Order: sequence, then C-alpha cells, then structure tokens
Amino acid sequence: MRRRSLILAAVPAGLVTLAACGDEKSDSSKASDSASSSAGATPPPKIVDGPLPAITAGVKFDEKPTVAKGSGEPSDQLAVKTVIAGSGKTVAENDYIQANCLGQVWDSAKVLLNTYDTKKPLFTQLAQGGTIDGWRYALTGKKTGSRVLFSVPPTWAFGKDGDADTGIKGTDTLVFVFDIQDTFNAKSSAKGKDVPQDDAAVPKVGTNTDGKAPTIEIPKSGPPTELVSEYVIEGDGPKLAADDTVLVQYKGVVWDTGKEFDSSYSRSSLTSFSLQQVVKGWAQGLTGKKVGSRVVIVVPPSLGYGDSPPSGSGIEKDSTMVFSVDIIAKV
Repeated sequence: MRRRSLILAAVPAGLVTLAACGDEKSDSSKASDSASSSAGATPPPKIVDGPLPAITAGVKFDEKPTVAKGSGEPSDQLAVKTVIAGSGKTVAENDYIQANCLGQVWDSAKVLLNTYDTKKPLFTQLAQGGTIDGWRYALTGKKTGSRVLFSVPPTWAFGKDGDADTGIKGTDTLVFVFDIQDTFNAKSSAKGKDVPQDDAAVPKVGTNTDGKAPTIEIPKSGPPTELVSEYVIEGDGPKLAADDTVLVQYKGVVWDTGKEFDSSYSRSSLTSFSLQQVVKGWAQGLTGKKVGSRVVIVVPPSLGYGDSPPSGSGIEKDSTMVFSVDIIAKV
C-alpha cells in the first residue's frame, strides 16, 4: 500500500489527476477517473506512423498549431509522429511532464483542449491511471524540446462510454499536439546557487543535487518557537503564491531525535500538492520561495500537528519538525 504523505493537512495522497490542457470547461478529476477505470485491463497499442492530419499553421515549437480535420478512417492503433525532434531529457513512464498541448476530435476538428491560448501549460504524470493511456504510450521515450503529433482511438482514451462532460463520444478518435517543455522524476533536484548556512540555530542541510536525500544536521540547542524558512539552494524560477500547486522532493525529521518520519525520496516518487492542503508551516514556509530552490523549514508544533500527530507517524505530541524541500516545479 502506498504510504500517505504526512505533509498533507486533511486530504488523501495521489493528488495528481489528469490535467485538462487549459480548458476551463473540462473537469480534470472526472477525466482521470474515466481514464483510469480500465487501467490495466487494456493491452498496449501498436505504435504506427499514420494516418495523421496535417499541421497547417503554427509549425514552430511552442507556437499554437492549427491542425486539419482528419481525412478518412483513423488508425485503430496509436499513430505517432515526432514533428520536431528535441535534444533534451528523455521522458520516461511515470515522469511528470510540462507541455503545451492542443487536442481535438478527428472527424470534426473540434478543439477540446488548448493551453496555448490560456498560457497555462499542461502538467501531468504519465502513469497508469494518472492520465489517458494514449498520452502515456505516445510520449514515453520522447525528448524535451520535441513536438509530437499523435492520434488516440477510444480504446486508449475514454473507452466506449466517452466523456460526456467534454463532449467526447465513445467512437471519437482524438488528435493531439504536444510541445514537451520539461520532464521531472524521482531523480530531480533543486537547481541554483548554494546559500551560506551561517546560523548555528538552524539545521544544516546537504547541498547534493544528485536526486538522493540530503542530510539534515540538527543543532544541539533547543528548537525555535517560531517558523523558520530559509534557502539552502536558491533557484531562479517564479515565486510561489499561497494558492499555488507545487511539485516537490522532501525529507522530514523530528527535531528532538533527528529521526526521519517521512520522505518522498524513500518512496522514489515526487509529490504534488496545493499549498492550501498542507500543514500551515509548509504553506507559510514555501509561500514566496522560488521554483528550483531547496528550502529548510522548521515547523513548530503550533504550525504542525500540535498535540494530535498522525497515528503511526513516529511524531510525538508537540514535536518540532524539520524539512528539506526541493521545489521542482509550479504546477
């Protein structure tokens, strides 16, 4: 059983659902449920060259494409074409990706999904049950900087029932263009410049960026009574707002013992959550910090779990918690 992340205030783990490519009218959680309902029951598709409709305008990477209506019968397998071959990191299954994308129906060219106009790239995990299988199979193995054009028949999209909320029928083949901007996985780390850790009263955190958990050295003095949040590595990305959703690597220890009680590293999986869904110390400690950074956060009991720590967590009542947090991306 997947261990529940202890940083969450009162919500279940597994927060990442199918992102709906910037279409404000779609319901991403319902799309994820529909996509995952048959996960594991359908064999992988064959990857074929076509047929595929043409991109008639917007041919550059990250430029909004115009895609023609499909001609004739689409393939009953997964037709995939790398239109622009990138040279960046290779996308692996279970990676989180950031991409601009456009999706439409083969027969009508009706646009269903579009991030180019909303200026909000798609952010989703290419995992079984995390998104439609067609995305997972078409994009795994591609490199960042690539533009990928592909068609997904119902079998690897929403099945014979379709998705009523987005107007997708059970017979619809879908066409997508993805401009893959970045990919993230369990080896992702902070990227930036090391910041001097001169305050002897603040835990010292390791600065390794090899995807392994950093060390956390607890001072011999007593814990602070107020929240502490300081850069260990300062990135150059955008600052987080109080209502942002983030993708992180983290490790948590108890001040009194130095014992680890929770870690995304030990699960070999990044964690995504809204800053409105976590304990107050996390929300306040990360707000205003830059993407790409590693931050040390010392959470006093009043901003953590107080006298009601999660059962079986290894956290005693009124414990001060210490976290190292790598802010991988803003979702």
